[in-house]
Amino acid sequence: MMDKIVLSMATLRIISGSLELCAALLMLRFNEVNKALLINSSLAFVGPLILISTTAIGLVGLADKISYSKMLWISAGICCLMIGILKK
Repeated sequence: MMDKIVLSMATLRIISGSLELCAALLMLRFNEVNKALLINSSLAFVGPLILISTTAIGLVGLADKISYSKMLWISAGICCLMIGILKK
């Protein structure tokens, strides 16, 4: 039987991958640089949300198995990733 946490994380990643493929197909269909850039910008917003969501689900699954200090280090690492991704 599959673990619910792993199944949830995998489902989010499948949805994310499907969105990426749909976006690529839309770019090809519209065949215009400005529309492709708009679609790509939308993906730049969705990507970090999926990252945060899957990580949060994973942390919830590990909450009873790791110490609070390790949880704090993981959270700090995620914050650093988000700052690096979103900072211009």
